[in-house]
Amino acid sequence: MTLLSFDAVDAFYGRAQVLRGVSLAIGKGERVGLLGRNGVGKTTVVNALQGIAQVGRGAVVMAGQPAPRIRHYSAARAGISVVPQGRRIIPALSVRENLLLGAAVARPGPWTLARVFELFPVLKERQHTPGTALSGGQQQMLAIGRALMANPDLLVLDEPSEGLAPVIVDELAEVFVRLADEGTSLLLIEQHISLIRRVVEKYHIMSKGMIVDSGPLAQLTTEKLKQLVAV
Repeated sequence: MTLLSFDAVDAFYGRAQVLRGVSLAIGKGERVGLLGRNGVGKTTVVNALQGIAQVGRGAVVMAGQPAPRIRHYSAARAGISVVPQGRRIIPALSVRENLLLGAAVARPGPWTLARVFELFPVLKERQHTPGTALSGGQQQMLAIGRALMANPDLLVLDEPSEGLAPVIVDELAEVFVRLADEGTSLLLIEQHISLIRRVVEKYHIMSKGMIVDSGPLAQLTTEKLKQLVAV
């Protein structure tokens, strides 16, 4: 089953076009990486899912259903949760309250506060602390936990390693692999190549708003990375 597909999608902010004919698909049980330099349109893929960027041509299909008019809640209702770049923790809410926001879509499934606290024990210890009082790594855990509370079939992670220490990135890699092994599909948008290599099985590389290379991760060479991603 295909959980999310972009079919020749052009996407815009007002009159400014960012995505040009982007096609990709994530099926049930898949771990897909989206790579590229800064400013090539990776986050616009996420924003197109959330109605922030406008889809002008092409089709976005969520959980097998075309989405001709995308709203901010469309992805969550279709079983797609986004962990946004920058985390977007609500400052006025506690850790617990931020997590409960993720459950607002009321999708049935296994993720509860107790299970999130089992995955990230530090969130249980600090559940009554304001969300923005956490360290950067803890805030990323909170953003992931909040997304899981929506009981997604597909978790979209936009630059989750940004600004984090290597030891925290290693911890997140283990979490992502565990989630995938338990059945959650992943779309990992990253520049941290070692994280991509530890987590995903298929890749797409973007340049100038287009997908310029795709394939099994095992076929992604260092030479191609240097050419297209400048690592």
